[in-house]
Amino acid sequence: MLRTVALGTLATALALSSIAVASADPAQPPCTAATKDALTWPTGAAAPLTCDGATWQPVTDPYPMSDEWASPGPTMTLHGQGRRNPMLESGQWTATPLAPDTSCAATQFAVVSGTPTLSAPQSDRGEPGQPLSLEMVPRLFTVELSGDCLWRRTP
Repeated sequence: MLRTVALGTLATALALSSIAVASADPAQPPCTAATKDALTWPTGAAAPLTCDGATWQPVTDPYPMSDEWASPGPTMTLHGQGRRNPMLESGQWTATPLAPDTSCAATQFAVVSGTPTLSAPQSDRGEPGQPLSLEMVPRLFTVELSGDCLWRRTP
């Protein structure tokens, strides 16, 4: 019985340590009160994650859509309203750097009306440590967000 309890304790400790490692993954943006309820999709992840204010948790919605996304630094590609099951809506967005030396950037690709082709990329980049305001274009096909930034749709 003692051996079973010890093995159970060891298994619990290993599980908790893997959770701690996952939440401290440098490929993920910080999960803090500032990013609470935001979604992120780190490179290589099978699905998006949501911030509960302390740790990133798996999203259970098969078609997640949000007005808040945290980009993890390297490029994070999201689908817009020019595709089925968009992940974000077109309109005014503001990106706020989560680190003082970070520049937020977005490269957008839109569907050309009445054609099966995409427009030339439209790129916006903010200054290090400064917010970036931009419009996510109508018929947005994909957007590549970069920089350790919190992206919020503004009404």
